[in-house]
Order: sequence, then structure tokens, then C-alpha cells
Amino acid sequence: MTIETKEMKTKMIPIFVMGKRYEVPETLTIMKAMEYAGFKFIRGCGCRGGICGACATVYGKAGDYKLYSGLACQTVVEPNMYLTQVPFYPANRAVFDYSAVEAKPEEIFQLYPELFRCVACNSCTKVCPMDVEVMDAIAQLKRGNIARAAEMSFSCIQCGLCTSRCMGELPQYHIFQLARRIYGGLIAPRAQHLQEAVKIVASGRYEECLQSLMKAGDAELRKLYQEREMEPEMTGEDWTPKDKKCL
Repeated sequence: MTIETKEMKTKMIPIFVMGKRYEVPETLTIMKAMEYAGFKFIRGCGCRGGICGACATVYGKAGDYKLYSGLACQTVVEPNMYLTQVPFYPANRAVFDYSAVEAKPEEIFQLYPELFRCVACNSCTKVCPMDVEVMDAIAQLKRGNIARAAEMSFSCIQCGLCTSRCMGELPQYHIFQLARRIYGGLIAPRAQHLQEAVKIVASGRYEECLQSLMKAGDAELRKLYQEREMEPEMTGEDWTPKDKKCL
């Protein structure tokens, strides 16, 4: 079966969603194919760009014993693909007061003791749609190397597929989130220019500009925006536009 117009000829292929067969164009992603078939997403659909992790999908192929996984917004349909979505995976997430957390591996060990149940099967890495070396990042945390684990898990989008295949039942993506928060907030060096810029803002340097903008009407704001300098020249010592304009 094909869809034909003067401009195109698209081959239709069968897919199965929750066990029901549908005919869809072969060029569509799983998400678009499901919408083509009549499904309306009210959850399990976020950015549509492979960033948010909301559309984790598990699927099988006819005659293949293996289970596959991917993001519905990125994975293109295949003939006789059997689909089911996992919009949320119920993994336990530790509750803690971030303001009381210290930059110590023991913090993670106490909140996620299951970290040491990892059996190094590497199923988590194989299932990750973002190619994160999940098992290796977990190994770094077990050694106490928070910085390295945070770096290795930087591309994690919290889809939960690693947890769905974990033999040790670890919530890897929650553990990585904690590691990155500790690294970003307590370990990573602070940029000197950013600290200076924050001090300038706190000193009230821009308060007059902000107040004038808040009082301006729509027409005046549009005019200011359209006439703004796209890349204003900044002074090195105080990060203030040389002409002192608000926009």
C-alpha cells in the first residue's frame, strides 16, 4: 500500500501499538507514526527533540527475541514493529535537603545505598538512547569520583530506560542527577567574571534601567527592542554597556 500524490509516493508499513495493527508511512518517527494512527499524546511527549526523555519506548520486531528501546521522537518506525511506551518509570528517588549536602561520596552512598548492587552487566549502557556510559559512570561513583561521574553522565535526559533494564534495580538516572547537582553546586570552580557580574547586579547598578522598562508601554518597548545594539561593547572592569542603555 502507498500514499500517492503528484509530488510524492510514500510506502506504508504495518506497526503494532499496544497489540493493534496500524498502517503508517515508513519515513515517520514512532511518535509521528502513532499520531498518524490516531493517538493523541497527553503525556509521554515533551520536547520532540531528543532532549527531555519523556517519550521512552520499548519495542520488539517480528521474529526477533530481543527487546529494543529508544526515544519515540527520534526512532524511525520499521515494518512489524511492536510498540509500547514508558512515559514514566517508577524508580525511587531519594528525598534530601540540598542545602545540607556536602561534596562527599558518602552523601550519595547514604542516599542511594543500592549503588553497590550494580553487578556490572552493562545492560544500562546498552539501553541508553544518549550513549551515556552508564555502568562506567556508576563505577566512578562507587570509587568516590563525583566529578568524573557528573561529566560522564552529562548527556543523561532522565528517560529511565537504564533503570528498566537494571539487574541490580538501581535508579541510575536519579543517582546521576544528584551527582551533577553536587558537582555543579559544590565542586566545580566558580567563574570569576560571573561572580563579579552577580555583585554588580546585587549592587543595584541596573535598577534604574529595569524600573524604566517596567513602566514603558508596548510601543516604546518594541522600539527599544528593534533599535537595540545586537552585540553591545562591554567594559572589561564592570561588564556594563559603554552607552549605559537598558537594551
